Amino acid sequence: MTIGQGLAMELTEEIKSARKMLERLPDDKMDFKPHEKSMTLGSLGKHVAELLSWVNATILYPELDFSKTPYEEKPITSSKEALEILDKSASEAIELLQKTPDAAMFENWSLKNGDTTYFTMPKAVVLRTFCMNHFYHHRGQLSVYLRMLNIPVPGSYGPTADEQM
Repeated sequence: MTIGQGLAMELTEEIKSARKMLERLPDDKMDFKPHEKSMTLGSLGKHVAELLSWVNATILYPELDFSKTPYEEKPITSSKEALEILDKSASEAIELLQKTPDAAMFENWSLKNGDTTYFTMPKAVVLRTFCMNHFYHHRGQLSVYLRMLNIPVPGSYGPTADEQM
């Protein structure tokens, strides 16, 4: 098994949890923010849904330079939109991970903004931290938003208080 195949197996399981969270996003609450410094539910939902597209950016390119590829913030307006984005980004990420040779995982990758380099690390480390752990972190934030909106929180690693067996 290659590094990428192992990561793909993990992500396949983790995507199921993210999907359950995104399915529960209330379309009429996409502007909800638990705090003035927080993202809206729509922005956070879109971020979770599209985060796995960063797997492709990591594997296929030596860097991501925000000055050359500016991000256009456009929140989602429905859970259906979030699921469509997740399905696309997840399937592309899984497919690419499964066929990436181990040698490519040790090539360096950089996150930049023009002349500023935020970090340079081997692609395997970027995939684990910048892509996957980042995905899990924001999925966790979604669970807090759901709780605050009194929406039953789905389990990720077992049942929640809302899903007792």
